Amino acid sequence: MTDKFDDLCRRFWDFQCDENPTAALLTGRGSPHVELLRAAPADHERRARIATALREDLRALDLKVLDIDRRDSARLLERELTQLIEVLATGQHQRPSLYPLGPEASLGFYAQSATFDTVDDARRYNERLAALPGCLAGLQATLRESVEAGVRLPKVIIERARAAVSGTAAIAPKDGAFFAPFRRKATDARFADESARCLAVLAETVQPALHAYADFIDTVLGPMAQDSTACIDNPQGRECYRHLVRQYTTLDADPDEVHAFGLAEVARLSAAMTEVARSAGHDTLLAFVAELKADPAQYAAGGEALRREIEVLSKRIDARLPEFFGRLPRMSYGVQCIPDAIAAGMPPAYAQPNPADGSAAGIHWVNPLPDRCPAYMHIPLALHEAWPGHLMHLALMQEMTELPDFRRHGAMGYSACLEGWALYCEALGEDLGLYDTPAKRYGRLEMEMWRAVRLVVDTGLHWLRWPREKALAFALAHVAMSPEAMAAEIDRYIGMPAQALGYQLGNRRFRELRAQAEQKLDGRFSLRRFHDALMAAGPVTLDLLSERIERWMAAEAAA
Repeated sequence: MTDKFDDLCRRFWDFQCDENPTAALLTGRGSPHVELLRAAPADHERRARIATALREDLRALDLKVLDIDRRDSARLLERELTQLIEVLATGQHQRPSLYPLGPEASLGFYAQSATFDTVDDARRYNERLAALPGCLAGLQATLRESVEAGVRLPKVIIERARAAVSGTAAIAPKDGAFFAPFRRKATDARFADESARCLAVLAETVQPALHAYADFIDTVLGPMAQDSTACIDNPQGRECYRHLVRQYTTLDADPDEVHAFGLAEVARLSAAMTEVARSAGHDTLLAFVAELKADPAQYAAGGEALRREIEVLSKRIDARLPEFFGRLPRMSYGVQCIPDAIAAGMPPAYAQPNPADGSAAGIHWVNPLPDRCPAYMHIPLALHEAWPGHLMHLALMQEMTELPDFRRHGAMGYSACLEGWALYCEALGEDLGLYDTPAKRYGRLEMEMWRAVRLVVDTGLHWLRWPREKALAFALAHVAMSPEAMAAEIDRYIGMPAQALGYQLGNRRFRELRAQAEQKLDGRFSLRRFHDALMAAGPVTLDLLSERIERWMAAEAAA
């Protein structure tokens, strides 16, 4: 039975790689396809059909005879197959992400990570770029079907998507994300011919295709756009939103309960932030925030100065981590600034994991716009995006060769686990002694408040039909971002329903598990061993994480 289960895991991973060529390429596996995006109607139907057959094969196995780790993997495999089936069943395939993670962004993300060692690899990369028009045509066919089915996307998302695609298409080929692999090979004469060919493909094929796609958004989707931002104001909208809540939180959570929890978290954090303001000598939080925002010392002189500040901070953090973790990854990371051309529509920072084959380091991208990344946010951002947050978490998962490949390389399907851990790491700065001023303590709480506000705003927008203006006003009342930066955040939540819910729900679960372990183990509790147990779980649902830590606590107590 073990062999049959292991074979089923391999078959599922083969299926995943076949359907997601960019994921296969970034894991070092390679792909026979030149298409980097498979988003035509037939692609979605095929995925649901194959996932149904694989789930039937899984349910035919006697899982009780498997060891505990394989039983855990079987539960996760059942979940992933069901999620794939639900994409078609709930009509989610007719609402693909157009902003902020539209095809131009996701393929650009792939290009930033892509590497090659041979001229044949470079030639194949150019062939994939040349196939982009066909990929976009498949996506447009799905979007035409969605229009015919009565799906209406919010006007603000149509406008944002059109601007993002047009902006990407307008970047000079030599400066854009798609040319990044060749920029890294600029001193290697072997790639000169393919480098020149890439520039030609970008100018003659890719950019015209992106301009045509932007025109499609404008002329086909634009006239059908709606003022409502609610996911539920579309065919099968409620089923779709519940599916997305399950996907991103890994919980069967009720949207109304998530909204109420978010309001309670906002109240808790508001009280904590007010106490920090008083410790800084201010009667009100508003006065303290105004002083911080007016302080020139909170803003870097420019993108390069910001990058250096984050780089130095990250090195300080890295030096302390062996005190808190018994196992650190072999792969490292670097810090870079988000290109100015796209910075306005991007968050304060994000993580780009290293390719699984170890061919390049991970990247902590920071936003060079002064108001997006003030100094009081530097510590939580570094802890969240780099080490011990995303870049360390994902690098450790890639080294877990004992896991099935669909788990080792499929961590992005467990958003609450990944984002919850990264947000937990922000507060780990307290253990590291990094929050040694009221401004820094405020910065940490501000970042957590931002994630609590998401619980309220996302469910408000998509489940309770809040207008965009109400969501923006609520967020600005609790988070000290500029109106422009917060508007970009609100539009992100509109464009990616439920994606924002995993952060604080995951963070609170990690915090609760630590509190339980500290209480149960008392003098035997080791924060270092606890963190190693969390990392050893790999990518999991929050409920399965709880079960694994309960097993770990029992073993620690008996040791």
